[in-house]
Parts: sequence; structure tokens; C-alpha cells
Amino acid sequence: MGRGKLRIYLGAAPGVGKTYAMLSEGHRRVERGADCVVGFVEHHGRPRTEVMLHGLEQVARGELTYRGAAFTEMDVDAVLARRPAVALVDELAHTNVPGSRNAKRWQDVEELLRAGIDVVSTVNIQHLESLGDVVESITGVRQRETVPDEVVRRADQIELVDMSPQALRRRMAHGNIYKPDKVDAALSNYFRPGNLTALRELALLWVADRADEYLQQYRGEHGIRSTWQARERIVVGLTGGPEGRTLIRRASRMAAKGSGSEILAVYIARSDGLTAASPKELAVQRTLVEDLGGTFHHVIGDNVPEALLAFARGVNATQIVLGSSRRKAWQYVFGPGVGATVARDSGPDLDVHIVTHEEVARGRGLPVVRSAARLGRPRIVAGWVVGVALPVLLCLLLTHVDADLGLANDMLLFLALTVAAALLGGLWPALASAAVGSLLLNYFFAPPLHRFTVSDPKNIVAIAVFFGVAVSVASVVDLAARRTHQAARLRAESEILSFLAGSVLRGETSLEALLERVRETFAMESVALLERAGEVEPWKPAASVGPRPADRPEDADVDMPIGDHMALALSGRVLPAEDRRVLGAFAAQAAVVLDRQRLVGEAEEARRMAEGNRIRTALLAAVSHDLRTPLASIKASVSSLRSADVEWSEEDRAELLEGIEDGADRLDHLVGNLLDMSRLQTGTVTPLIREIDLDEVVPMALGGVPEGSVVLDVPETLPMVAVDPGLLERTVANVVENAVKYSPPGERVLVAASFLGDRVEVRVVDRGPGVPDEAKDRIFAPFQRHGDAPRGAGVGLGLAVARGFAEAMDGTLAAEDTPGGGLTMVLTLRAAARDGTPARATVDGEARTLAADADTGAGADTVERDHDRDRMMRQKAGPQ
Repeated sequence: MGRGKLRIYLGAAPGVGKTYAMLSEGHRRVERGADCVVGFVEHHGRPRTEVMLHGLEQVARGELTYRGAAFTEMDVDAVLARRPAVALVDELAHTNVPGSRNAKRWQDVEELLRAGIDVVSTVNIQHLESLGDVVESITGVRQRETVPDEVVRRADQIELVDMSPQALRRRMAHGNIYKPDKVDAALSNYFRPGNLTALRELALLWVADRADEYLQQYRGEHGIRSTWQARERIVVGLTGGPEGRTLIRRASRMAAKGSGSEILAVYIARSDGLTAASPKELAVQRTLVEDLGGTFHHVIGDNVPEALLAFARGVNATQIVLGSSRRKAWQYVFGPGVGATVARDSGPDLDVHIVTHEEVARGRGLPVVRSAARLGRPRIVAGWVVGVALPVLLCLLLTHVDADLGLANDMLLFLALTVAAALLGGLWPALASAAVGSLLLNYFFAPPLHRFTVSDPKNIVAIAVFFGVAVSVASVVDLAARRTHQAARLRAESEILSFLAGSVLRGETSLEALLERVRETFAMESVALLERAGEVEPWKPAASVGPRPADRPEDADVDMPIGDHMALALSGRVLPAEDRRVLGAFAAQAAVVLDRQRLVGEAEEARRMAEGNRIRTALLAAVSHDLRTPLASIKASVSSLRSADVEWSEEDRAELLEGIEDGADRLDHLVGNLLDMSRLQTGTVTPLIREIDLDEVVPMALGGVPEGSVVLDVPETLPMVAVDPGLLERTVANVVENAVKYSPPGERVLVAASFLGDRVEVRVVDRGPGVPDEAKDRIFAPFQRHGDAPRGAGVGLGLAVARGFAEAMDGTLAAEDTPGGGLTMVLTLRAAARDGTPARATVDGEARTLAADADTGAGADTVERDHDRDRMMRQKAGPQ
């Protein structure tokens, strides 16, 4: 059975018509004879959407009851039993009611696809998981209902349902999206022109990236090498020199001139040992290009121009940015250079930009990666040509030109070619040049001519001296080249090791980053760090980078043992022996980084265990004393009332019953705080944010303190606050009870509220002993009581729970000194809309504001379902 196909209608904002488009597609498929049913569609009371449901078969929804409220969700089993060819499933990012088959609707859709059923669905751009932070910064709304990007990217078809912000706002104003009483609030909040424009751009760019992925896949499948200029892609060729930063910034300015342009920086490494570039400089350039929004690529290739052009055509680039050559004028005798070659071979589909910089013509520096023994095929061939072919040509030239230069001058000319052969190809071409030159001088220029004999003893000495000088000069030149290359290699090695050691010791290098550095440094395809528990145990990868890493050291091209049970495996080419010293340092550092990462993990686990043990110990202490004290009082009172030996008066019975009630209240308060702390520790507190007046909540929070112990000052002119009323009541109650507990007899606690900017502050002021500055943060830790608080005063959770609830509502709770002595608790809350400026709304999977998420087809519940969930979550978040 094949997997079903997924088609998604993607929209930039609620109301653009995704559900309408999905239903239209359903009607088209039905007209073509396809077996199409509606798995789940919510029309939200919109007449035009509701009309589109007519004529389509709808699978009955499943009913669920949660906390006394009834909800309906898609019945996955019913759809699977019906087994249609196509199912229409709205709101892909929707969170199912607890108790459903799956937590998310996209998981329901995955089941249908695995069963071979094609699915047509809808989603909004703001519900993509990777764009959560971006959408929040634009709209002020945090989307809690999200769908992983990969789920949407795997869709067989993605169709953008687009609409201009002005048209969408007109549709909103005409009442086609929300009910009339919600239109004004929506237009002034979520549906502002700026918000809609930014969301539309996000949707367009995301779909463009998806189209680009498909284009690359198509070009690869059909072997298309020519550039299709559908989008500006700028490739920056880096050499590892200091001019790279200039090139990257220049390419960034070029990309900024066109929307959607992309920057790809590429470094071409030769496959002959340590890379020629400075690792430190390459790391800086990698960071720079990533900071500017581009990507860094590492490519292996001995022919730099060919590799660069192949990479550019492979990514469908339209422009290449290169720097002017750093070579000096005389170095052009070895070839035209990378820039000129790339410009010549780029063809009409690639524009090549040569950028000037401060390093032009200053020299490329010493070749820090190649020894004289590995000069490269082109230079060795050039050395043999100069050492063997040019002496022959020089001989022909001298014998056919009527000019008698003399044997001494002829020898100097041949000696110059020998020196050039040594510079280009090393010792052996120079020795061959000396031998060929000696024979030519003897045969063509030393009497008797055209014989390999010499009549004049002086000429014999001259030719012998020539040969000796030629060999000596060639040896000296070759030795100097070897020493120069060795010094440059040692300098490169020391720079690599210094940079490596410094970054590792500073903790700046992760294991994957270190292995990537190994791969770049030695021009390898993949690198893997392998380990095993014992000699006979199989190897397991601790980390790897690159495609197809080796599973065993013997499968790799190069393996570097690290102790008895660890090895570094490199694939791509055989590594020269002289490079293994640096590789050994990398391997040792990799083992250190792996050990450090594991130690950090173990330390974190130990810290969590210690924290858990501390909380468990404190909880046991609380249970053993603070909970037993009221239990003992209740037990004593009940035992007294049940005693048949004593005849209790009505006053005594009332006093005992009051003691039982007080003990039960204390137990309820302690257990409630323990449950609240548990919810905060496990992250299950789900605030239901609503706009409410403080004077509706704060007075209700004072029911647990003695009458007359609090002075309340909450002006009616304060703006409304965006809070969860139940959590706010618990927060204020805990703070006020703590203040009353520590206030001297006869001193009343002041609860005052004020407004500043977009924040409302509630201050709880007492005249107690106060708290030192160094202890102000500790009093908010669980199971902490400051000073000589009596043991019966609680388990030390009240303030910890209060701060946790405040932060869950995007507020803060802090302690300050009261002028004149005492402690002031400052509770800061977000103000609701003021002068047309909306407050930031909190959105979650079970409770969301209508203006943020209500949508024809992208994850919104109906208004009635929102109200039901509000009541459900209020019960869930209320006092325990």
C-alpha cells in the first residue's frame, strides 16, 4: 500500500480563504469522480464557507468530554474505516482536546497518509514552528499551536492562498471573517496593515524557498548544468587571505539591492595536505558570512577555477565575486590566475565581479601547504619542459643566429635555464637540464663542433665547471625551497595548533565543530570519532561530519588511534605521513572535548539530582512536621469529641470544632502550595490570559487574612490588566498572607496599585523585620523561610508559588525595602489595551485570543469553543 499524497493550502493570515479554496478543490475532485469526504472542517459561522460544505460527504466527528465540557474532534478511526480516496482536513496545526487519539491534528493526518489516503489541508504561515519568534516580534502574539516545518515541507503540493492586506481588511470590515462586534478589535490589533504585510512577505519567501528546493531537485534529476536565473545567487570565492572579509561585505551589499538574493561563500581546498589558508582567518570569514545571512561551503579541488565554476553552476548561481590577485607581476609567468581563468570560462550565464582590495599585488605569501617533494603536476611538468625542451630550443636559436657570443656567454644562458628548472620542478629537472646543457655545449659550441670531444683543455674545464655549477646551483635552490616550505609548514602547523588549543581551552568548540575543522584542514570528505567499550565490542560513532562517515577505523582512508578504545577515522584520501602529527593533536583534542561534554552532562544530571534530593528532603521535613502539626490538632480535637468520659459544653464543642476547621484549612493551604509548586516544576501551569480590572480580583484574594489587617488602595482609574484571574488571585493571596504573617501586632499591610507605561504595579507593603539584600532572592526559592520564622508558619512555598504564577502571566515579582523598615513586594503585570495600543496576547494550544488565531482554515476554534475552553482552563488554573 502506497503512502497518500498531501496537499496544503498555505495562507499568510486568518481569513485569506484557505478553507474556501480547500473546499473548492474538494468539489472539483468530486466532479471528476473522486471519492472525497470532509474529515474535519470548521466554518466558524461564515456563510460562504458553510455553503461550500453542501454537497460534500462529512464523516461524523468524535465527541470527547474534558473537565465537564463537551468537544468534538476529527474521528480518525471513522475516516480510516470509511477509507476514502481523498480526505479534507482543516487546521493542520490544531491541538486536539486531551484524550484524543493524537495530541496534534498533523499527527492524525500522518495516520491517514500512511493508510494510503490523500489529504488536503490548510495552515497559516505563523503556525510553522521555525517562524514562531519572528511572528511574535511582528505581531506581539506567541503562537502556541505549531506544526513542524518538516511536516509541511514533505507535502507533495503547497499552494499559497494570497491576498493583499488592503483586500483582507476590507473583507474583515464587511463581516466576512468575524462577527461585527469583533471587527473593530481585530482591525486595530492583529489585522493592522503592517502585521499583514510582514506576514505576507514571510509566506511568499517561505514558498519561494520551497520552490527553489524543487527546482534544484529537478535540475539534478535531469542533469541540467546551465544557470537558470530565476533568483540571484552570489558565490564568493575565498582564498583564506585577509581580503576575504572585503569580498563578503561587497557581496552582501550586492545582495541587498535585490530582494531574495542569496550569498554562498566557498573555499576551494587542494587535496595535497594542510590547507593553504589560515584556519583562524577562515573561521572569522565563516562567522562573518553567516552573520550576514549567507552560507559557508568547503569544496575540495586541485584545479581551483574548475572547482569554483562547478560549484557555482551546481547551486544555480548568477554571479561570482572574486578578489583581485595578490600575486606580484613576475608571478604571472606561471599562468593567468584564478580570476582571469574564471572570467574566461564562466560563459554568458555567469557574471564575474573582480573586486579590488588592500592586498592587491602584495604577494600571496609562502605556500604553507606544499613541500618541494609535492609541487604539483603542473609545476613538475613545467620544470621538465624548461630543463629539457628549452635548452634544445636555445641551442637551435644560437646555432641559426649569426652571432658569436662566445662559449662563456652560451654557458650562462644554459645555466639560467637550469636555475629556472630548479625553481619550477625541483632537483631532478635541474639535474637533467645540467646534463642536457653540458652535452649541447660540448656538441654544438666547443671545438671540434658536432663531436662529443673537446680539443682545447680550457673548454674541457669550462664545461666541467658549468656542469658542477649547474648541479650546485640546482641543489642549493632546491634545498632553499625545501627549507622555506618546511618553515612555512611548521608555521602553519603552529598556527593551527595554537588556534585549536585556544578555542578548546576557552570552551568555544563543540565536538562537531572540531571534527568539521579537521575535515576542512585536511581536505577530507568525512570525519568520524569512533569508540568502543572493549576490544571485542563493535565500534560506535560518538560524532561525525560529512557524508558517509566510516563505521570502523579499518574502513577509513586514515585512522588515528586515541588510546585503546577510541579512534579518529577520516575518509576522502590517504594522508601524507608529515600531516599525521597535526592530526594526532586534533585527535587528542577531540577526546578531551568528548570527555568534557560528558562531564558537563554528568554534572548537570548530578545538579538536577541534588536539587531533587534537596526538594525531597525539604518535602519530607514539611510532611514530618508542618503537615503533622495540624493533623495532630485535628486528631486531638476529634478524639476529645468522641470521648464518652467527658460531657462537653456547647462552648467547648464549638471551640474543638473550630480547631478542627482551622487545622483542615491549614492542611488545605499547605497541600495547595505543594501541588502548585509541583505544577510549576513540571511546567503544567497553563495561564488563560484575559483582560480584567484589578479591583475585581484583588479584594477576593484577601479572604484568607484576618479582617482589618489589610488596607486596600486600588484606584478605579487603573487600566485593565492582561492576566489569568485565578493565578493572579493566588499570587496576591500568597504575598498578602506572607506580609500579614510577618507584620507586627497592630500594624496593617498596605496593598496599593499604580500604573506606569504599559505596566501595572501592585505593591504589598508591611512593617515587619524586613529582609537583607543578599537574601531577597533566596526567599523566593522553594522550601525557604527567612530568619526565625516559626516552624508552624508553613513549608516555605508561598512566595515561590507566587513568583512562578507571576512569571507564567508574563509578569514579575520582586522584593524591595520599605522606607522606614519592612518589606515591599512588587508585583508587575502587563496592562491591557490603552489608547488603541494593544497589549501583547498570550496564546497557547488550549486557550487563544480570537483576534490572534481565529481563521477560516488554520487552527482556530469557534467562539463558542473558545468560551468553553476558557471555563475549562479557569477551573484547571484556579485555587487548589
